[in-house]
Amino acid sequence: MRRFNQFPDGHGPKVAAIGGGHGLAVTLRALRRVTDNITAVVGVSDDGGSSGRLRHEFGVLPPGDLRMALSALCGDDTWGRTWSRVVQHRFSGQGDLRGHSLGNLLIMSLWEETGDVVAGLDWVAALLGAQGRVLPVSTDPLEIVAHVRFGDTISQVHGQVAVATSPGDVQEIHVNPENPPACPEAVEAIMEADVIMLGPGSWYTSVIAPLLVPDLRAAIHRSPAKLVLIQNLMPQPDETENFTPQHHLEVLMEQVPGLEIDTVIADPVSVRNPAEFRQACADIGSRLLLQSVSSTSGRKGGTHDPDLLAAALSETTGRGSISTWR
Repeated sequence: MRRFNQFPDGHGPKVAAIGGGHGLAVTLRALRRVTDNITAVVGVSDDGGSSGRLRHEFGVLPPGDLRMALSALCGDDTWGRTWSRVVQHRFSGQGDLRGHSLGNLLIMSLWEETGDVVAGLDWVAALLGAQGRVLPVSTDPLEIVAHVRFGDTISQVHGQVAVATSPGDVQEIHVNPENPPACPEAVEAIMEADVIMLGPGSWYTSVIAPLLVPDLRAAIHRSPAKLVLIQNLMPQPDETENFTPQHHLEVLMEQVPGLEIDTVIADPVSVRNPAEFRQACADIGSRLLLQSVSSTSGRKGGTHDPDLLAAALSETTGRGSISTWR
């Protein structure tokens, strides 16, 4: 497939992409094809694996989703491809390093050397040649707390991993601390953005949770940027089991009321009733763009394809260029 590249000369709108995990990473890979003015605003609630171990041992922000965003922003040249693989490398063996990612340890090292979360991430980005900036949503590590229905009982479930794998029905989530400080640089990036991107990703823990930081949410409401939502290709096992596209949208609007979403991007394969979903989007003042963005379009499941997603991002204006989004 020919690689989509709308802005070969390095031009493009300022985009702030909010989220975490693999969903944010694929959005960043797509955005690299259409602009070099990218800021990733990354959730900091992960409490599993290497990130969880480092978070609990050192009291730092969980670095894993930040690392994935940095890796996704690496260039397509030899340097970029090499470092993208290196920072994702995970140690094997039976010792203390088992399961740790080299990128997590690199980020930790720069945080200790600089004594500053943002400066440390900027140094890692410079080393990798990242085509954009990576910032945390908050300067404090967050804990996700969910109200989950188990039959006739509603219980509290604590922690991102526990919420994401809970067999019950998540009713709502909030974060601890209740009023965490937003990263000032992230707020600034949102206020200066031409476009704000949400999704795809684990709906509660990656898409919604970062929006529960009050100052960041307020910045989204105040920002003149257009807000674009990328719909998941399929429900997430456990977390959003059996969710329809409409249900995803309803939950987002219930948890973060007042969002003014300009465009919703969805793959036709994931929308069983296009007319119904189009009306659901219209009801909140959004327009629906149905376009093939899946790497396995026509089959159940799949992942977002960066080239197809880049083309869809360009099409959201109806004029083939996201540079006119503002």
